[in-house]
Amino acid sequence: MNLTLKNIPDEVYALLKAAAEAHRRSLNSEAIVCLESALLLGRLSVSERLQRARQFRARLSQERFRASDIDSFKMEGRR
Repeated sequence: MNLTLKNIPDEVYALLKAAAEAHRRSLNSEAIVCLESALLLGRLSVSERLQRARQFRARLSQERFRASDIDSFKMEGRR
């Protein structure tokens, strides 16, 4: 899916750009993370978030992964 945003206030754009640089993400990726956190993560309980983090950490410690694996992790949940 694609989304085009118009008339973004300068201050919001500057904050998004600064956050993207700080997190070493593209502007697009940072916008997606912001939207997900505002719209999706608020619905998860603390225990659900903790469980997801633990599952992710367990996967990382058990396996060696390649760049393609990292890309699939990034895309997980965005489909």
